[in-house]
Amino acid sequence: MSGPAGTLRGMTLTVIAENEERLAAAVAGRDARFDGWVFLAVTSTGIYCRPSCPAVKPKRAHMRFYASAAAAQEAGYRACKRCRPDAAPGSPAWDWRSDVTSRAMRLIGEGVVDREGAAGLAARLGYSLRQLERLLIAEVGAGPAALARAQRAQCARVLIESTDMPMGRVAFAAGFASIRAFNRVVAEVYACSPTELRRKAAARGAAACSTGGVIGLRLAYREPFEPSNLFGHLAAAAASGVEEWRQGAYRRTLSLPHGPGIASLRPAEGYIECRLRLADVRDVIAAVARCRRALDLDADPLAAAEVLEADPLLGPSARKTPGRRVPRKADGEEYALRAVIGQQVSTAAAATIAARLAERYGEAVADPEGGLGRLFPAPARIAEIDPAELPMPARRARTLLALASALAEGRVEVGPGADWEQSRADLARVPGVGPWTVEMIAMRALGDPDAFPAGDLGVVRGAERLGLASSPKALAAAAEAWRPWRAYATQYLWASDDHPTNRLPGEQREDEGR
Repeated sequence: MSGPAGTLRGMTLTVIAENEERLAAAVAGRDARFDGWVFLAVTSTGIYCRPSCPAVKPKRAHMRFYASAAAAQEAGYRACKRCRPDAAPGSPAWDWRSDVTSRAMRLIGEGVVDREGAAGLAARLGYSLRQLERLLIAEVGAGPAALARAQRAQCARVLIESTDMPMGRVAFAAGFASIRAFNRVVAEVYACSPTELRRKAAARGAAACSTGGVIGLRLAYREPFEPSNLFGHLAAAAASGVEEWRQGAYRRTLSLPHGPGIASLRPAEGYIECRLRLADVRDVIAAVARCRRALDLDADPLAAAEVLEADPLLGPSARKTPGRRVPRKADGEEYALRAVIGQQVSTAAAATIAARLAERYGEAVADPEGGLGRLFPAPARIAEIDPAELPMPARRARTLLALASALAEGRVEVGPGADWEQSRADLARVPGVGPWTVEMIAMRALGDPDAFPAGDLGVVRGAERLGLASSPKALAAAAEAWRPWRAYATQYLWASDDHPTNRLPGEQREDEGR
């Protein structure tokens, strides 16, 4: 898979060692495409930066490159206070790849190590702890404990600088076991105490965003970023009570490890405004990871653009609106079940059915702002429903219950640590789950960038409108040229229609109102 400049295949230690001169050139040119892919450490200062850091560039002899912020920290470097390398968008490699390292990185991003320890992470992946540590150190230069520590430090910094939460509560929310550990790690990573970090943020005019129990954060992404189809789909497919579009923001309930939560996500200039209301502040890391996944924020749009824009027929659409993301759900199991609900019905009808299920079987959630009130029911709860009570044809009801049972029993996995190909095979064994459903789940729950629902009516019609193909078989053949970015190509095929999922709510098409 393409890297930031089109030829690197993921910044493992081996790839870095083979491309150090090229990376040095990227640093000299302050190339922001490499931010989050690789980290520059400077031996003369003991600081690590983004490649795009505006500070004076060091001599080549003083440069060291690392595949993760954790690896740089493990080597004794502190984060630059100017470019904040730890706050760069996550490496797309962990989103694009399906190997064990990537699955581990996605689970660490969910906070699994904080909740279950490094041994728990290894057990989820079917490896011994020693095997997993060897794999991660070979790929990214740090083991699971160090990677989790770096994530805790970054979360702590965000909460210190952007909220007015007491320091003890910040430490708890970031996953630290004690105030002493919190103070020590922050001082080691940022070369100042938590109190100093907050004081400096206040001096810069950074406003505290924690009010009335709500934590306000900014979620970074890589440019270009096209919000229309992303938020348009989330709003059009919203199940009432579980999700809503209100005053320019997508709001939804979240089922988190320590209790329910509510997230509000609003597109802004250069970032996503994220507001979290959590039953337990320990769920900050998991909530942020799920919001980022729902909006596909760790994608590298330039890598996909290289392939898609080269297509003579698809290229004009890709160039016209660069940076389309793949709309996902914050919870993979929820989307898998809703994909079955959406078989052979409209987006609006599927959302209505999902809302009815949530109202009747979902856990209640308090929303002081009103509008939201339920979690989407867990697979185990849906598996208990009498098929006759489901508002859908009997055959689809049987499929929904069969998939719910498979998810509840662990026979199918669609979470961030899932093996994509194994999940596809397991899904295909569920009665009533066909190729369309499998690929939709792969695209929106598993996050596979190459998932491609070739038989989807909207995809076929979009291909016809663009002159690409006139049948699913012909389209599948033409789509081979778009690998490994067929899920992103799908967004451009859907966008050729005037469906409301392709534009922000309330936004008119150019030819409307004339």
